[in-house]
Amino acid sequence: RVYRHLFLAQVIALIGTGLTTVALALLAHDLAEGQAGVVLGTALAIKMVAYVGIAPLVGAYASRLPRRTLLVSLDLLRAAVVCALPFVTEVWQIYVLIFL
Repeated sequence: RVYRHLFLAQVIALIGTGLTTVALALLAHDLAEGQAGVVLGTALAIKMVAYVGIAPLVGAYASRLPRRTLLVSLDLLRAAVVCALPFVTEVWQIYVLIFL
């Protein structure tokens, strides 16, 4: 039962991540028009830098926290970032949100 809940939560989170990437591409196209490729490429590069550069440091700290609380909190943070996407009006705001 616990595994099933964790698995289902992970599947939903991954679907949300994929949809967020698509939404980000559409948002970059709307905001940057001719420079959409550059904006999207920069945003995805920032995302990878966050994964590769910051994730190991945060992971070392996160191992000391309660797992369930941490997972739920981070999923709520990701949901808040997605909810903020419709209010983005500048390219730099995309960069800030993608870093989070």
